[in-house]
Amino acid sequence: MIAKLAKTCTLRISPDKLNFILSDKVANGGVSMWCELEQENFFSEFQMEGVSAQNNEIYLELTSENLSRALKTAQNARSLKIKLTNKHFPCLTVSIELLSLSSSNRIVTHDIPVKVIPRKLWKDLQEPTVPEADVSIYLPALKTMKSVVEKMKNISNHLTKILNLQIIEANLNGELNLKIETELVCITTHFKDLGNPPLASENTSQDGNSEQMAEVQIDIRKLLQFLAGQQVNPTKATCNIVSNKIVHFDLLHEDASLQYFIPALS
Repeated sequence: MIAKLAKTCTLRISPDKLNFILSDKVANGGVSMWCELEQENFFSEFQMEGVSAQNNEIYLELTSENLSRALKTAQNARSLKIKLTNKHFPCLTVSIELLSLSSSNRIVTHDIPVKVIPRKLWKDLQEPTVPEADVSIYLPALKTMKSVVEKMKNISNHLTKILNLQIIEANLNGELNLKIETELVCITTHFKDLGNPPLASENTSQDGNSEQMAEVQIDIRKLLQFLAGQQVNPTKATCNIVSNKIVHFDLLHEDASLQYFIPALS
């Protein structure tokens, strides 16, 4: 999933969590991502030592596809070990013990080059603050949403060479609309009865108008990249819209959570 979302990313290692981080400057139109895994859900043994007791963390920059490719070879493995090593340059070394028909086991080793990020740059790699949303809504099945957005992108490509604009709008009545607009045509797909998270619904009862739409215009290619990265339907998927500023997707999987931020087009 991460390899489809980010060519390079930061891996943050702490005693109880692993995070995959993408921190393109949202102010410059870049997306950002924060994926979190509880280490105890993945490892039977886990030892790490950070810079100091106060800063017990390690930040590594890596090519996500390299790690993904290495881990794919471990699908039928007896055991898997990941170590930070120094082989003339820093590496994540993935050692995989494969099952063998003979009595001897085969060990496959992948050395993935990484860049150790110095502590002075850590401040740019912290969990993003989630802005207060105008509307929060549960998402439809992501596979359905991806199919719709793909069709819309194909249509917009035929209509104009330079249009990559997608409008997402939603309200606190469980309604979500995906739109593309040109001078010639406006195409909208409506999703109804999606439901809103409890906190959002409480805010509605105070504010009164659940029909009012919050909308944001984003790059359709960035939305499609996010949807294409979702291999498995999450247990919970929420979309938070800050009108004309940002859309924040919050996905909860069995063993991981993913937050993805796409800024509005100026």
